[in-house]
Amino acid sequence: MRNRLRIWLSFWYPYITVKPNLSDLSPYVYGTTRLGDESIPFADRVTIVKEAVDAGLWIHTSHQYGSALSVLKSLFDQDRSAVPPTIFKVGNSSPEEVRSQVVTQLEAVGNARMDIGQVFPSGQLAEDLCTGGPGVAGLARLKDEGLVGRFEMEVWPWSSDIAARCIEGGHAEGVIDGYTFYLNPLQRFVTNELWDRMLERNVSIVAMRTVAGGDVRYTARKPDAPEYLRSRALQVVPIFDRSGVESWTEFAARFSLGFPQVRATVGATAKRANLAEFLSATADAQPLEGGIVDEILTLQRRWSDEHDRHAAPWSM
Repeated sequence: MRNRLRIWLSFWYPYITVKPNLSDLSPYVYGTTRLGDESIPFADRVTIVKEAVDAGLWIHTSHQYGSALSVLKSLFDQDRSAVPPTIFKVGNSSPEEVRSQVVTQLEAVGNARMDIGQVFPSGQLAEDLCTGGPGVAGLARLKDEGLVGRFEMEVWPWSSDIAARCIEGGHAEGVIDGYTFYLNPLQRFVTNELWDRMLERNVSIVAMRTVAGGDVRYTARKPDAPEYLRSRALQVVPIFDRSGVESWTEFAARFSLGFPQVRATVGATAKRANLAEFLSATADAQPLEGGIVDEILTLQRRWSDEHDRHAAPWSM
């Protein structure tokens, strides 16, 4: 099935191979946004992330997620020989700022090294990554010192031009090892031009927000969901129904993981049943049928041009 999707994608691109960057990630990466929810007992949050670690998953986290780092430290302290590989969000405008956030978060969880730093570059650092300025060497030093193993760039519709310039210029190759953004049937949060370039250049991708916030039928009728998301859910429900796939989690995971460039999908939960569903859906995820994928990609190209590329920063 994966080879069939490769052939289908080659309709646009002469030949597709996948660079090995980020190829060691678990197909499902456990997101920790819910670990910061103080309404859930602390011990229960430790228990759910332990199940994720015991299942061999990578972890995705950030100091922005409330008390999530405290929960992780509590678990890591139980057995320092079993600390999982972890992705941390860091930023933003200079290598010095990135270094500060790297050190702060490592100290918070008691780790000596950050496996992957998910950097959202802005200001001078963004310009340096595009042009080969000193910020590139600044991030490389963090790797050379052993503080950070690899970097991936966080991308949004309003920052797609930065990633496009970075890929085109090639100055950050070997420093930026992949790109991460919301990628699921309802959200492809990069511009059409950048998406095409990413496929053409075979960059490694980490897909964020596996299920776009929940079951597609629930999203379609949820009154407080963003209007753009409810509209998209209504359009995708018939496609999902025709696919014959039993669960939305499986459908969404097979969509994102079906692209050869996608190394992993990141989804958050604090519920054991949801964790089990994520694990089942990603254990041997086969690409969706080409016609189903084609329908969704057609919608996503329209959504991107009509809405996403015009969205104000952090409005989605």
